[in-house]
Amino acid sequence: MEDKQLKIKFNLIAIVCIIIFCFAITPITLQNDTFYTIKIGEHIVNSGNIDMKDPFSMHDLPYTYPHWLYDVGIYFIYQLGGMAGIYLSTVILACMLGVTVYITNKKIVKNELVSFLLTMGVMYIITGFIAARAQLVTFILFALTVYFIEQFLETKKKRYAIGLIVIPTVIANVHLAVWPFYFIIFLPYIAEYLIALLVDSHIIYKVQKRYYEYKIQQTQNKPTKEEKCPNRQDKIEILQNKRQMLEDKFKQSLQKQAERRKNPYKIRIQRKDSVKWLIVIMLICVLTGLLTPLGDTPYTYLVKTMQGNTTKSINEHLPMVLIQNRGTLTILAIVLSILVFTDTKIRLKDFFMLGGLIILALSSKRQLSMLTLIGVYSINRLVCDLFHKYDKDGTEKFMKNITSGFGAVITILLVILVSIVEFKPQAGNKFIDEKTYPVQAVEWLKQNVNVSEIRLYNEYNYGSYVLYQGVPVFIDSRADLYTPEFNGDKDKDIFTDALQIANVSKYYEDGFEKYDFTHLLIPKNTKINMFIKRDENYKELYKDDHFIIYERQEQ
Repeated sequence: MEDKQLKIKFNLIAIVCIIIFCFAITPITLQNDTFYTIKIGEHIVNSGNIDMKDPFSMHDLPYTYPHWLYDVGIYFIYQLGGMAGIYLSTVILACMLGVTVYITNKKIVKNELVSFLLTMGVMYIITGFIAARAQLVTFILFALTVYFIEQFLETKKKRYAIGLIVIPTVIANVHLAVWPFYFIIFLPYIAEYLIALLVDSHIIYKVQKRYYEYKIQQTQNKPTKEEKCPNRQDKIEILQNKRQMLEDKFKQSLQKQAERRKNPYKIRIQRKDSVKWLIVIMLICVLTGLLTPLGDTPYTYLVKTMQGNTTKSINEHLPMVLIQNRGTLTILAIVLSILVFTDTKIRLKDFFMLGGLIILALSSKRQLSMLTLIGVYSINRLVCDLFHKYDKDGTEKFMKNITSGFGAVITILLVILVSIVEFKPQAGNKFIDEKTYPVQAVEWLKQNVNVSEIRLYNEYNYGSYVLYQGVPVFIDSRADLYTPEFNGDKDKDIFTDALQIANVSKYYEDGFEKYDFTHLLIPKNTKINMFIKRDENYKELYKDDHFIIYERQEQ
C-alpha cells in the first residue's frame, strides 16, 4: 500500500511538471503551414466535400488534401477562438503528448523516475517539432501505438488490438503522409519473432537427422542376398551411431542455447508467440488506408513524394549533419555508453528499433522526432536495466525524496525555473511574425488592387499567409502540390521554377514571362530584389520594413 501511494504521489508531481514544461516550450508564433490549414478547413466545410482540386493557387492543380480532417478541426478551433484558440489547442496537444509519452514509458518499463526524466528530455529535444501542424496529433498516436503493441503482447487483450486498428484509420485522415511509418513500428517486433522462430526451428539439425534416417531406410531396403550387400548391417549401425551422436550434440546445444538466452553477451532474444497475432493485426491495418475519402492516396502519397525533388530542397527533409544535432548525439551517446561500458543487455527488438530509427534520422532531419518519440522506450529499458543491475533500490529512494513535501516543492520550482528560461525568449512574440510574413503588404494589396484579377509572384516561405488572406498564390508550403508527380504533368514543375526564380539561378524575367505575373511581392533583403529594384520594367507600388510590392510593366 505504501509503495502504491508513493507511485501515485510521484505520478501527480511528474504530470504537473510535464504540463508546465510543455506549456513553456510551445511556440506562440504560428508556422506557415497553419495558415493554409485554416483555409483548407474552411474550404472543405463551406463546399461540403473534398473535391481533390486546389482552390488557392493560380495554377488549377489537383490536390490530395493529405490532412483534411486536421484541417477541418483547426478551422473550427479558429472559428471559436481565432489565433489564440489555435495556440491554446497546440498547448493542449503538446501537454497531451508529454503525458502520453510519460504514461507509456512507465507502463512499459515500470520505473516512474526514469520515465519522467526521459520524457522531459524527449519534449526538450522535439521542441522544434511542436507546432499547430497535423504531426503533433500523429506524435500522440505513435506513442499510443507503442503502448498498445506492448500491452497486447503482454496481455493479449482485444481492446489493444482494436486500438491498433483504429489508430492507422485516424492517421490516414489526419496526416496520411506518415501513414506508412505506422507499419515501421511493428517491424522490430516481427523481426525478433521471426529470428527467434528461425533459431528455434533447428533447421540444420532436422535436415541432418532426416538425412541419416533416409540413409538408414535406404540401406535397410537393399537386396537381402548377402553377396549383394555383405556389409549392410554394419552400415546401418554406423548410420545409427552417427544419428545418435547428432542427437546428443543437439541436446547439448539446446542446453547451451538456453544458457545463452538466459545470460547473453549483449543482445537478448525473446520469443513471444503472440507476435503472430500482431502480424495479423498489421495486415488488417493495411486495409485502413481505404477508410478515407481520398481514394488510394495513403498508398501512393509517400511514393510520389520520394520520387519528387522536394525532399532534396526543403530543409527538414535533408540528411542530418550529426555534429550539428545535439539531440541525436545525446541519444547515441547514452545508448553506446550503456552498451560499451556496462554489462547491460539490449533486447533484439530494441536493437532493431533504435538502429532503424537512427538510420531514418540520419537520412532526414524531420525523422529526429520519430527517433526521439519511439526510441525513448528502448532507451528507457536500457537505462532501467542498468539501474536494476547496479543500484536496484536507488530510483525508489530518489522517488521518496521527491514525493516528500520539501522534495515536491523543490522539484516543481526547479521545473518552473527551467520553463521560465525556455519561455522567456518568446514571451513578447505575436501569433504572426511580421518580419516573416507580409502582413502589412498583403493588407495594402487587398485595399488597393483587385487581387482576383492579378497574377502575383510570391516566394515559398510566406505563400501560405498570402493564401490565408484570400490572395491566389504562385506557390506555398504545400510543396508536393507543385510537383509533376502530383499534378500529373511532367513539364509542370512549379516547385523547381519557384526555387530557381527566388535564387536567381536562371534569368528571372524568363520565369515571370512563363507564368505571366502582373505583380511581385518579395522580401527586401533577397537576391531577386537586388535585380528587380534596378529594372525599369518594374514599378514599386508599396514598401515597408520587410516587403516590397512591384507592378510588372507591359513589355
